[in-house]
Amino acid sequence: MRTGSLLRRIGFRLLAGVGVLWGAATLSFIALHVTAGDAALATVAGQGANPTEAVLRAVRHDYGLDQPIYVQYLRYLGRLVRGDLGQSYQQRIPVAKAIAEQLGPTVQLAVAAALVAVLLAVGVALLTARRRPWIGSLSSGVELVLTSTPTFVLGLLLLIVFSFKTRLLPVSGNQGLASLILPTFTLALPIAAVLAQVLRTELEEVLEQPFIVTVRSRGMRDVAVRVRHALRHSLVQVVTMSGYVIGSLLGGAVITETLFVRQGVGQLMLNGVTNKDIPMVLGIVVFASVVYVVVNLLVDIGYTVIDPRLVTR
Repeated sequence: MRTGSLLRRIGFRLLAGVGVLWGAATLSFIALHVTAGDAALATVAGQGANPTEAVLRAVRHDYGLDQPIYVQYLRYLGRLVRGDLGQSYQQRIPVAKAIAEQLGPTVQLAVAAALVAVLLAVGVALLTARRRPWIGSLSSGVELVLTSTPTFVLGLLLLIVFSFKTRLLPVSGNQGLASLILPTFTLALPIAAVLAQVLRTELEEVLEQPFIVTVRSRGMRDVAVRVRHALRHSLVQVVTMSGYVIGSLLGGAVITETLFVRQGVGQLMLNGVTNKDIPMVLGIVVFASVVYVVVNLLVDIGYTVIDPRLVTR
């Protein structure tokens, strides 16, 4: 019975994920075709280029841009069903190949930022939960500032302090561990601030539970109580926020990679938008949606493992 309920839950989540992918692909398609202007002109227009109308007509025909919008949309969905993200107008290569070539640096940055964010959030929450009121107020104030500060402003501040003033870390690039530090903290600090707020609230609730009082009565030190007992029960909230973390990492990567002149999918996305490379932008949006759906599905399955009562709901 439990297995059947779990399979039905997974099936429902998969169906919902397909709906999310369809919605993301459709809305992106409509938005780009309404606002992108003449994609054919953007495709052939280089430095000082002045293409003739005949050349533009040929480009539109080659890429199907002369077809009615609904025909382009149906062809686009057909390609997606087959796993084909299309071909970049600018790079003249498959979008999937372009993403694969730039995926490594973005994954490296995202994984590093996620690890730093979780470690910072756990550390801050453990140190500030149920402490003196001024400690919690100070921590909440710092977290509010970090969550309210735009990513590019935070990155610029870190650059000014650690690159321009002290020259401790490189300004840009993808070479070596040192070049990863500032982008990682630029991306991680706002996420860590949100996670710390949630985790501290959860920790404060857990620390008031009767089983914590029982553990303390056995003479266990406060640090051990927090780490071995309270934290284990509180981390469920961090798991449920994985979707938020992934979304923040994907969105922040565009700004972070641009600010620090790093290669990656974020930089690829920005170039696609700037050059009106519709297949590239659509491909990255769909790829990001797939990642988001898969992560949320895994989180949902993991959550049912942590709390089996959810299977029967």
